[in-house]
Amino acid sequence: MRKTVDTDNETKTVDSKETPGSEKKKSYCKLNTVTSERSPGLSILKKMILLQCTVYISLPVILCLFPWILGHVVCSHWLRLPYLVDLASPAELSLNHTLNFYLSPEEGISLGVWHTVPDSQWQKAQGSGPEWYSETLGDESPVIIYLHGNVGSRAIHHRVELVKILSAAGYHVLSLDYRGYGDSSGEPSEVGMTSDAIYLYQWVKTRSRTSEVCLWGHSLGTGRMNSLCRVATNAAVKIQEQAKELARERARDPRDITLADLEPSYAVDGVILEAPYTNMEEEVASHPLSMLYQYLPGFESILHHIMQRNNMVFANDENLKTLTTRVLFLHAEDDNVVPFYMGQKLYQIALQAHRQWDAEDQVDMVSYSESLGYSHNYIYLDPNLASVVGRFLQRRNNSYYPDNIRRVGD
Repeated sequence: MRKTVDTDNETKTVDSKETPGSEKKKSYCKLNTVTSERSPGLSILKKMILLQCTVYISLPVILCLFPWILGHVVCSHWLRLPYLVDLASPAELSLNHTLNFYLSPEEGISLGVWHTVPDSQWQKAQGSGPEWYSETLGDESPVIIYLHGNVGSRAIHHRVELVKILSAAGYHVLSLDYRGYGDSSGEPSEVGMTSDAIYLYQWVKTRSRTSEVCLWGHSLGTGRMNSLCRVATNAAVKIQEQAKELARERARDPRDITLADLEPSYAVDGVILEAPYTNMEEEVASHPLSMLYQYLPGFESILHHIMQRNNMVFANDENLKTLTTRVLFLHAEDDNVVPFYMGQKLYQIALQAHRQWDAEDQVDMVSYSESLGYSHNYIYLDPNLASVVGRFLQRRNNSYYPDNIRRVGD
């Protein structure tokens, strides 16, 4: 029912159902409606924050309970990149003078290997079999055993391109897929991968006669975890120890063993470390994901525990303190996987170690300016790379550079 009321000559129509205070009630209802409309959004935000906190706290706990997860992430061998490539047919990747073969370092393990001969032998390689390839290792051309990083196989683009450059420079290149990688069987581990590298080295050394044999290690971790040059230094140190043992057996007085007494037909002739890091634990700690936990109490102890459980140390820094062979470091300043300072640190460690034997001229480093954009995987783009490697391999007793270190791209 509506009523008409005259007030000061104005006419107003009033709903008879309205009562004093009804307008306040309406306002309250409107406010309550707005509040209820905002509640779902706030609830979702709270849930998201709670979920992030749960994941943040749970991740270290999960890795402590299941340390093998981190091992699989570091190795990333399950990423069979590139897909749809027949590793048994390197000619599909324009490696027309390359033989694919397999080695068995132990029962149940099969390792896939490519042997690429120097470009100058391209025509002779056509139609040739394993015997011919094996025989060429003793033609006095330097032999480079390439130990690639994590993720994928020996067929990844930047690895294939490096092989082509080294082959064009006149080197034999043997590209190895460690156990668990590519078409190789087994599961990767530091001990296993080191054994694979040593086995291939010994296989090459028995066929290379007087040819130089060099280990080239690139990062174990192009998946942002980082460098199998750890395998290279591991292998080089173990081979060096075995060479010393041979020398001791032949010496009348083991205390008189010197560097010159090392078995020349067995010791590694040189080691090239491309984008190396100090050790696996420090590399993992420098990863962006790990940086999120740097202020978490006890994180360093947790990380150390996890790495020890995985038996993955890859201590380049410790290996280089005892390695006596020539070492060349290649590192880009804009490396977004292995920080550049790690390469510098390793260079100083190796330099200091060689000073003890008056052989500091056997340690060299080439750094690449950030402006070149070589990052972690593209040092092969350096047009002078073949010359850099050539001078390193040829000069055994002379200084490589006046100050042993050079910066490219200034």
